[in-house]
Amino acid sequence: MGIGMRELVIILLVVLVVFGAKKLRTVGSDLGHAVRGFKKAMSEGEEEQSTPPKQIRSDGTDAEFPEVAAKADAKNERST
Repeated sequence: MGIGMRELVIILLVVLVVFGAKKLRTVGSDLGHAVRGFKKAMSEGEEEQSTPPKQIRSDGTDAEFPEVAAKADAKNERST
């Protein structure tokens, strides 16, 4: 049970009468912009996935946090 050409024309005429030609044109334009934006975002996402991730430098020393070290020392002293 598909929609034939006659039914599509009737639906288009009803939509044209309800919304008007100007409103229908702006809705179509907005829909076109949305589709282009979606396609652009999808292609940018594919480009991100195809590029290898950046290597984080591991040759540096670890950061030192005196507060954490003091708490760990205090905890070790209590457990012994």
